[in-house]
Formats: sequence, C-alpha cells, structure tokens
Amino acid sequence: MRKVISIALGIGLIIIAVFIVKAMVAANQKPERKAKKIIKTVFVDIVKNKNIPITIKVNGNLVAKNRIEIFSEVQGILHATSKEFKAGVAYKKGEVILKINNEEEYATLQAQKSNLYNTITSIMPDVRLDFPEEYEKWRNYLTRFDFSKPIPSIPQTNSEKEKFFISSRNIYTTYYNVKNLEVRLRKYTIRAPYNGILTDALVNPGSLVRQGQKLGEFINPSIYEMEVAINASYSDLLKKGSPVKLKNLDNSQHWEGKIIRVNGRVDQASQTVKTFVQVSGKGLKEGMYLEAHLVAKQEENAYEIARQLLINNEKVFVLEDSVLALANVTPVYFKDKTVVVKGLKDGTAILSKPVPGAYYGMAAKVYNSTPTRK
Repeated sequence: MRKVISIALGIGLIIIAVFIVKAMVAANQKPERKAKKIIKTVFVDIVKNKNIPITIKVNGNLVAKNRIEIFSEVQGILHATSKEFKAGVAYKKGEVILKINNEEEYATLQAQKSNLYNTITSIMPDVRLDFPEEYEKWRNYLTRFDFSKPIPSIPQTNSEKEKFFISSRNIYTTYYNVKNLEVRLRKYTIRAPYNGILTDALVNPGSLVRQGQKLGEFINPSIYEMEVAINASYSDLLKKGSPVKLKNLDNSQHWEGKIIRVNGRVDQASQTVKTFVQVSGKGLKEGMYLEAHLVAKQEENAYEIARQLLINNEKVFVLEDSVLALANVTPVYFKDKTVVVKGLKDGTAILSKPVPGAYYGMAAKVYNSTPTRK
C-alpha cells in the first residue's frame, strides 16, 4: 500500500512541475513583432545613348626610325677623330664618325692616277696627227687633272675610230680602275648620314678593324617607331595617318603619334596584324616601353558602364517604379574598367554602383533625386 502511495505522489509532483514550467515559459514570451520592410538606397544614372569611340590599348617598345649598324668594308688600324667613339656621342650630318688608316690604299690610288695621266700624255702626239679636231679636249682634260682630287670624267669620243683608238691604248680600263680605287678609299672614312647619336661602340682607336666587323650603332633620336600587334578583327579599321595617343606606364608623360604602316599579313599563331606607329617628341628614347591608344571605330547608339555592373555578360540592374529589374544588354567592347553595351533605351534609370545582395524585385529608392547623366 505504501508503495502505491509513493508512486502516486511522484506522478503528481511531475504533473505539477510540468504545469509550473509551462506557466513560466508563457510568462516570458514576448509578443510577435511584424517584420519591417527594408528599402535599399541606390545610385542611378539616366541612360543617354551616343556614339562611343572604340579605343584599342596596346603596348610596345620604341625603335629609332632611322637606325644603322656600322660595319667596316675595309681593314686597317682605327684612328682617333675629333670626337671620342663612345656611346652617347652626337654627330652632325657629314661629320666623321670613324677613320681607318688608308695610307696603303691612298698610295695605290695615286699610282693608278699617275698611270692614267702618263697613258693619256703618251697618246697626245697621235691624237694631234690623226684627230686634230679632238686634240683640244684631251689637252684640257690633262690640264684639269688634279692628283689631290677625284679624277674628272673621261672625254666623250665623237667617232668610232677615235673610240677604238682610245680603247686600244687601255685608257678606259685604267680610268675605271682609278674610279674603283676612289670609291674604295672613301670607305676608310665613315661619316654620319644624318644628325644623330651613337648608341653602341664596339671598338677603340688603335685597334685593328677587319673587313665585315661590326663597329657600332647610330640612330636619329628625333623620330621613333613602335610596332604593336592588333587583333585581326580590327585590321580593316586601321588607316594610315590615324592619330594615336601614347603615354608612359606611370602616366606622367604623353605624346601624339600616328599610324604610318599596317602589315598586309595576319600572323597565323596570334591572329594579329602588325601595325607601326610613328612618334616624336621630348623625352623619348629608344627602347622605352609605352602604352598606345588607337581609335579603331565609332560604336553608334551605345552606352558605357562599369564592368562590375554587368551580370553574366548579358544583363544589368535598372530601377522601375521603385523596384529593381533586369534589362538585357549586348556587350560590344570591353575596356579595363568599363564595357560598351547596346540595347538600353534612352531615359532608363540604370544602377551606377553595385548593390550588395541585389535581386530582381528588391524595393529601392534613389539616393539623389537628380541622378547624373552620361
């Protein structure tokens, strides 16, 4: 009997405890609050389509347009000139850059000149007898003959008989031997073909220069070219003479150039066309790495937005009746930070800044009642 009473008391205590707990929970419950509707504040621009220039950005190194590698066509000891043969030395057009010892060649030339002079002198008695009317021109030739200057052109013959006579005395052969030696002698002195600067010097005065040896490099520092590779799809839009804007990598200097050549062949591996830009100006040096902006074409009825606003490369958020909606667009050209798109109607309110967590149908309000226009 006592056991039954104990069980009954235990069950009763449990039931009382349950009711007490329920009462405490009910006392601590707070009334339900109605969820407050959140309206996002957004920044918008009003679309105004226009013609947008499609600018191609490419990079390349400058190379002097007028640039020569200096090689020796003769052999001899290099002589010192009025200026040191060192990189960075400037020369004016016609100024001597290098001079190679030519004493032996000069002596050979003078001997051949003497031989020609003596040969013509020896035929003068025969010319007086057989060609009296031609005697005066040959005498004048000998009078004008100066061993310290290039020889004058041989007199023209006025008959076949005279021509055969002159040829039989070996005068033509001797004359052209002298002219050949005169040309060779000039190769011992290398002169500047234009105003320029020496960019590389590989020999020093006193050293032996051999035929075919490279001696240095010489450039005109006033005008440069830059070779760039342009996508083949734009090749038909690149025109000779089109303006090009150039700048250095830190954007501290700017220059204006122009397209001077467009290669007619497409590179099979890269599918690009080599285009050459000419530029001149202060601060330019050979080898500089520059960024070029070429205007390829004008995209009509287009709009430019930040790349981060583009969704899946085909949609953008717009504001319609205080609610976010998605509008379809067609990207036509991607830049570093922006993209040119088509398909938006004039007057459309498009988001100008991305909204975290944005979704279709989200309630939104414009931050500024007078949105900016592009």
